[in-house]
Amino acid sequence: MQVIKIIVLIIVAIIVLFLVIALFVKKEYVIKREIVINKPKQAVFDYIKFVKNQDHYNTWIMADPNLSKTFTGTDGTVGFVYAWDSKIDKVGKGEEQITGITEGQKIDLEIRFIKPFEGIGITEMTTENVGTGQTKVTWQMAGSSKYPMNITNLFIDKLLGTDLETSLKTLKGVLEK
Repeated sequence: MQVIKIIVLIIVAIIVLFLVIALFVKKEYVIKREIVINKPKQAVFDYIKFVKNQDHYNTWIMADPNLSKTFTGTDGTVGFVYAWDSKIDKVGKGEEQITGITEGQKIDLEIRFIKPFEGIGITEMTTENVGTGQTKVTWQMAGSSKYPMNITNLFIDKLLGTDLETSLKTLKGVLEK
């Protein structure tokens, strides 16, 4: 009986510690990664502004070859919605919508996650000329997490950032073929 009591107290102490730490963690997060692609800026932008092209470089989308997808609107224009549904938790269910385009420079997206968790992420992909025939692509995602889940913000940069890096490397490979 004494052992069970000690185990319960340890579990309660861990939960309390988790909740206290979460009080001091920022609710907002920003993840940003970049890569240089050996292609002219306009060619790179013309590829990334079409959300359907993420099928060829986005790590999350590529994780499920049986992904169910639906599209609303005209790809490459403000208002286009790319919705997905997967049985794989890493991919989940959600949609992303083009919310803004600065031609040749930036595409803004709002990602609405439905499963395995609900949330909204604001994403932007920018292109910048860094030399003759070279373009820097920056992919940034920002959002917020409610207490106590904001504790995940302590390691979200590492987790999501790694996926962004992988996706950007794949994008580079696709465009430099």
